[in-house]
Amino acid sequence: MTGLSNAPVDAVTLAQELIRRPSVTPKDAGAIPHLAKVLEGLGFACHLEEFSEPGTEPVLNLYARLGNAGRNFCFAGHMDVVPPGNREAWTGDPFSGTVSGDTLHGRGAADMKGAIACFTAAASRFVARRGHDFGGSISLLITGDEEGPRINGTRKLLAWAAARGETLDACIIGEPTNARLIGDMIKIGRRGNIYAYITVEGVQGHTAYPHLADNAAHRIVGMLEALISAPLDDGTAHFQPSTLQIASIDIGNPTDNVIPGKARATVNIRFNDRWTTATIKEWVKERLDAAGGTYRLSFRESCDAFLTPPGELSELLSRAAESVTGRKPELSTTGGASDGCFIHPYCPIAEFGLVGLTMHKVDEQVPLADMAALTKIYEAVLDRFFPAA
Repeated sequence: MTGLSNAPVDAVTLAQELIRRPSVTPKDAGAIPHLAKVLEGLGFACHLEEFSEPGTEPVLNLYARLGNAGRNFCFAGHMDVVPPGNREAWTGDPFSGTVSGDTLHGRGAADMKGAIACFTAAASRFVARRGHDFGGSISLLITGDEEGPRINGTRKLLAWAAARGETLDACIIGEPTNARLIGDMIKIGRRGNIYAYITVEGVQGHTAYPHLADNAAHRIVGMLEALISAPLDDGTAHFQPSTLQIASIDIGNPTDNVIPGKARATVNIRFNDRWTTATIKEWVKERLDAAGGTYRLSFRESCDAFLTPPGELSELLSRAAESVTGRKPELSTTGGASDGCFIHPYCPIAEFGLVGLTMHKVDEQVPLADMAALTKIYEAVLDRFFPAA
């Protein structure tokens, strides 16, 4: 192939360039096109795809692939970031991408522009050593809609790729999975996530005449007690016990001698692979019905629990991480949701990225040494996935 750069990409420089493009969900600010330009210089065929639907903002996504044969190893990630919050609390400009001493600063450094830059650098180093005819394909699946509603991002990009005949054989998602040190943890699955919204209608009245009213607060407390009175389960082989948390109880009563006529509550359930979204919904309704009274119930779904059992990919990644850091990562399913739930039906997945101590926080940052280590780990993964003849 001609007209391509043989110079490996520098992960820190690329991460700085991406951080300086403030891609707060769902705005891209030029971050994905910049990555596409870098990848095209390495020989990747890049497809910029924008998706939208009524009531949502359009989102730019990227699918890039190097090679047309053999097994396809995919790296997935999100370019969008959360807002910086209180800018005055930051030591510097949250979108400056500044390197101070041995640390890269800026929103997205850890979650997860840094990991995207590390994988791009690893792929460039791999191709510089092995050439473009290494017997397989490398791809990147990058969305701008992971921190937001996740409607116009990874799910639609996967469907688009499948419709054009693309197949994935393995995927690493660059989420900041490590707790304190690079090599601490690999995520092989995630819990499911669902929100339940409960509204109780009663009859407003005077607190001195309760027999003339129907206290909505009393009834919603009884319903919530029915939900939290016993654990959902005691965990499974690879998952912690499912959890239910009351996120809010809203009465909206400005007067202390009025019995409220309406009460609302929001509940968040993180569930393991013993449940599905459908069975969780059924369980919530059965509990509320047993508590008695009239209520309205609605749900906002995220995704079901998913698991890639320990096997080729997790073992390959573990060996690569241990070869660089000397630490054998723990295989875990802890933490919040990720786009892995959308990718899991297509191929085996594992999540592994930078240390997540400062993600979503003021002064998000990542040590340069961690970026160097992660780049080496990703490169070692490619070497193991595509062994030299």
